[in-house]
Amino acid sequence: MEEKNELRNYIREQKSLFTFEQLTAMSEAAVGGIVSGGQWSVANTILLYYPLADEVDVRPLIQMAFQSGRRVLLPVVDGKELMLRLYEGEESLRAGTYNIMEPVGPLFSPEEYSQIELAIVPGMAFDAMGHRLGRGKGYYDRLLPLLTAAYKIGICYPFQFVSDVPSEDHDVRMNEVVCG
Repeated sequence: MEEKNELRNYIREQKSLFTFEQLTAMSEAAVGGIVSGGQWSVANTILLYYPLADEVDVRPLIQMAFQSGRRVLLPVVDGKELMLRLYEGEESLRAGTYNIMEPVGPLFSPEEYSQIELAIVPGMAFDAMGHRLGRGKGYYDRLLPLLTAAYKIGICYPFQFVSDVPSEDHDVRMNEVVCG
């Protein structure tokens, strides 16, 4: 656990070295990397996330997918779990737990999770083996094992792509990691 917290602190320190403009440019590059990838063009049901201020800004992906008629799902914090809700446009968002914008659209039941073809997943750090370090609350650790059919792409800034992320046997690995 100590090793994970040290890595989280290191990433936070690295992030503070960049200007808003630099982080924005890296976000745009990461978004471009997702769009140019083959999985993006074939997925009809996509799990994304509404970004916190220090995460890669995937709002352009949310808009692209939504405007092209795809089913866009966003996580909603419900106690210790992430529930998934259908995104129905910016006007359907409300500030939820941790002040994260969350959709109020229909709930996507766990029985439907096998329909999710692509999951774009945030994290504090990723490595080349697809290991992911989250914020330490375990939300995605509990959600990812349920996404059995989804191609999972970790998305991050270049300084979040590290040589080794501490991992455990139960951790779900990303199929791919895209850096800005």
